[in-house]
Amino acid sequence: MSHVQSGYLLGIGSNINPHENIAQIIHLLLKHHPLLSLSRVLEIPPIGMNSHRDFLNVVVFIQTEQAEVDLKAICNTIEVQLGRDRNDPARKTKDRPADLDILTKIQLPDDAELPTHKITDEYFLYPLLDEIIAHLMNNPFDLQQKGVEISVDSLTFGQTATTINRNTDTR
Repeated sequence: MSHVQSGYLLGIGSNINPHENIAQIIHLLLKHHPLLSLSRVLEIPPIGMNSHRDFLNVVVFIQTEQAEVDLKAICNTIEVQLGRDRNDPARKTKDRPADLDILTKIQLPDDAELPTHKITDEYFLYPLLDEIIAHLMNNPFDLQQKGVEISVDSLTFGQTATTINRNTDTR
């Protein structure tokens, strides 16, 4: 029988200094949740907005029993820390340093077959969702698009799905 994992899938993106901001987002999330599983990081053109800046996007799984409202507060705080104006009525169509969206609460292995279109209508995240679910289920997954390497502290991620376990007992 498979180990049950319960938590949230987050869609994360940035198109203002995206390499630095994705690194900062992951760094800040690790302060709250020292175990994160991440899809690869993909460079994706802006969709639904008039911008010349491409986004870096990643899907993150956070294993937690934390209430969704509390996780949303953490996500909003990170967005504001990195310079996003959450009160701007046009914030969804503007370039942004940080965008953290809770996509769904998920329990694995039960929800492993959940279709991506039931998780989000942001179709550009579908391959990342498929990859992170395969990673969490220890299943092979072949995504042809190359991931973007990101470095934070002594960690490098982004080229393939990975799990980061920041051991708080050591540096």
